[in-house]
Amino acid sequence: MYWIKKVPLLLTLMRALLGPVVLFLALFFPQKLILASCLIVAFLSDVFDGIIARKLDIATQGLRRLDSIADSIFYICAASAAWILYPATIINNSTPLIILVLLEIIRYSYDYYKFHCEASYHMWSSKLWGIFLFLGFFSLFSFGQGGLLFSLAIYMGIIADIEGLLISMIIPKWKNDIPSIFHAIRERDSQA
Repeated sequence: MYWIKKVPLLLTLMRALLGPVVLFLALFFPQKLILASCLIVAFLSDVFDGIIARKLDIATQGLRRLDSIADSIFYICAASAAWILYPATIINNSTPLIILVLLEIIRYSYDYYKFHCEASYHMWSSKLWGIFLFLGFFSLFSFGQGGLLFSLAIYMGIIADIEGLLISMIIPKWKNDIPSIFHAIRERDSQA
């Protein structure tokens, strides 16, 4: 029974390791079916690691932070793979992508400045962003078309980053699992 409690951690670590695999595949073996399969496995691991951790009552702050780090690793590698395989799609979306990257840098910098660690809010907007990221990359890697889904992923990321930055500004001390800015306001007011 002990090994069952390791499943959420293993799923999270697998997702982090799949990022470099996707990058390697893009560089040396760019097969659409394999890339799409990696995306599906990463997405499912992201969905089920948290569900299983909560069911087993082991959803610790450390595991939640590791989940956020694994997401970042995987999608940075996926974005790098997209640049390698579909540079025109990246160039066509360069302005919102630059805004998104700047917001990510600002948000991580602010969080490290204020809390001395990255945020791990698992907001509803970031969950929606995760769904759009999966759909956008799946469309790109499976069909060679970024289109609307890829653009929506970028704009959803901008929205999620703005909300995350606002939450970091609102709450007085670090806390994980804040679903929305409204929850952050309630959290701040309850500590006042």
